[in-house]
Amino acid sequence: MPFSPATPRFTGIRSVFLDRDGVINRKAPEGEYVAHWRDFHFLPGAEAAIAALNQSGRRVIVVTNQRGIALGRYTSADVEALHAQLRQHLAAQGAHIDAFYCCPHDKNQCDCRKPKTGLFEQAFRDFPEASPSTSLIIGDSLSDIEAAQKLGMRSIFIEGDPETQKPGAGKAASLADAVCPSLLDAVGLVDQLG
Repeated sequence: MPFSPATPRFTGIRSVFLDRDGVINRKAPEGEYVAHWRDFHFLPGAEAAIAALNQSGRRVIVVTNQRGIALGRYTSADVEALHAQLRQHLAAQGAHIDAFYCCPHDKNQCDCRKPKTGLFEQAFRDFPEASPSTSLIIGDSLSDIEAAQKLGMRSIFIEGDPETQKPGAGKAASLADAVCPSLLDAVGLVDQLG
């Protein structure tokens, strides 16, 4: 999707919601899951991108579907342990994530699994100064972009690796406000526009 840097599409962003797998870290092959720190591999530039968001004064919130919990592949405690190690690693890089919101459910079992909006609504309750109009989601799947649309939030689609792209990537790219190859590129776009 063509994007003109002169378009003030991303001005006024105070909170940035990030999907996890495929945006911050390498996505596991289909049918596999990133369940433990040993499985977690940062995508190039992701740590620097999060640090740049922090330095710009923006809140960084991770919203992630973790269906593997419902399937019994790992537990909520495993995800919490991974996120604790992620926080520790980022702190050593001068970066941090303000909050994690995780859907542990299978499809059609809840109101929080993206593209439903429950994770975002919970974040907006926890951070009352945040709102859809001052927020952005950066995601790599159609469900991320559809959730943004339902909430009236702006969105950036991360193209990612074609090998691990979920179905619907073309539609996600057409619905998003912008398309970028990586989180670092997406953050650069937001920072250019204040």
